[in-house]
Parts: sequence; C-alpha cells; structure tokens
Amino acid sequence: MPSPSERPRIDFVLGGARSGKSRLAQTRAEASGLTPVLVATATAGDAEMAERIARHRAERDARWLTVEEPLDLAGTLRREARPHRILVVDCLTLWLTNRMFAAADIPPEDVDAAGRALAASLPDLTGPVVLVSNEVGLGIVPDNALARRFRDHQGRLNQTIAAAADRVTFVAAGLPLVLKGRLPEEM
Repeated sequence: MPSPSERPRIDFVLGGARSGKSRLAQTRAEASGLTPVLVATATAGDAEMAERIARHRAERDARWLTVEEPLDLAGTLRREARPHRILVVDCLTLWLTNRMFAAADIPPEDVDAAGRALAASLPDLTGPVVLVSNEVGLGIVPDNALARRFRDHQGRLNQTIAAAADRVTFVAAGLPLVLKGRLPEEM
C-alpha cells in the first residue's frame, strides 16, 4: 500500500470503452487503505444503462460507499472528500454528456467552463480523488455536429483534468501506461 506521501492526490485514468480504466481506478482505491467512495455520474435512462450500473455495482464490495451525482460534480467532491476517504469519479464522460444535454441552449464555452471549474476545485479537496474518463479522440471524425462537438469538449476536458492531475494513466487492453507521474512500486 503506498504511503500518503507517495499517493497522488489527483489521479486521472483514461482510456477507450472497455479498456479496463474503471477496474484500474477501483483497484487503486481499494489498495489505498482508505474508505472508497464511488461518485457515480451515470443515470439509468434505459434498461441497458440500468444493467451496466447494476453490473458495476456488483463489482464493488461492501467497503464502498456510493454517491450519485450527474451534474454538480465539483460541489459533490467538496462535500464528500475527507482525509480518510478516496473518491472515485466514474466517469467524466457521462458527466460531460449530462452537462451538455442539461445545457443544450447555452454557449459551448460554458460547457468548457464547467470543466475548468471542476479542475480548479480538485487541489482544494481534503482527500485524494481518482477520476475516470474516456479518450474519444483516437477514432474517426464523427459524422454529425453533436458528436463532433462532444468529442471536442471531451478532448478539452481531458486536457484540463490531466494538467491538474498528479498522475495520468492511459489504459489500453487492461494495461496501464503512465503518461504523467509514476506507478507505485507494487503495481
């Protein structure tokens, strides 16, 4: 278990769909020795998403606390952070989607401002946080304006959070590649 001085306060894990990023975040939280708290941003808008949420919930044991928050992520993190807890935000991609649909009639720069406000709040948290996000910019250019706008906002959000993070890990095929910071010796 890494000592508190070795543990990154802001840990950012990103990768593609089904890459193993949530599993890595969960493993890191459980190895921390702190009380793990999942901050879930998903909403069960249909049966398939309800199934995904149930599957993720079943993968966590009784140590985990769960807080559901689809929109006010910075406020929730400030409220839930404690020195004896480690927060896992899963995931920023769904939070961004929720923000975009909730704010469909506001200028695009306001969506990016929410990401900057989130990043600015992270250093003030009283405990560590692991943030999970999808990397959506590695594929082809989407064929519609909304998907292109989402991809652009997601890319800017990932850059903003990565700049604020102590450690950034990209996960592909279940394998972590540290882009910033370092892995603890036992990983």
